[in-house]
Amino acid sequence: MKYISKSLEETRETAEQFVKTLEIGEKARVVALTGNLGSGKTAFSQAVGSTLGVIENMASPTFVIEKIYPIDYHGFKHLIHIDAYRLDYSKELLHLGWQKIISERENLILIEWPERVVDIIPKGVQNIFFKFVDETTREIDIYESEN
Repeated sequence: MKYISKSLEETRETAEQFVKTLEIGEKARVVALTGNLGSGKTAFSQAVGSTLGVIENMASPTFVIEKIYPIDYHGFKHLIHIDAYRLDYSKELLHLGWQKIISERENLILIEWPERVVDIIPKGVQNIFFKFVDETTREIDIYESEN
């Protein structure tokens, strides 16, 4: 599904609609957020967090790589926000316990820059592609992985 957002408020509304589609599965729900710098990945992640009741500021985890927030939403207990931008190798994410994180069904994982660790992204992830259109407009394309 493709959305055009012309403001942060519209991005929040898109995130709220996305959250309503989330269902817990047998393993963690992984959401791959792809797009250039400034295309809206972090703003969308913050809106998802806010919708799920995260009260602390969800700054981009670029330097810490991973932030974990407690949530209570339809069986999900943790929102895990990962920014793989600074990673050179997938094994760096493995050192953070990636295999355990993706095996726990109560985890909702938002991963920015998934293309940096594509070889360890599980099959069947939710993909969201962000495109910078102009200073106020973003294109947000939400689709299921075919793998």
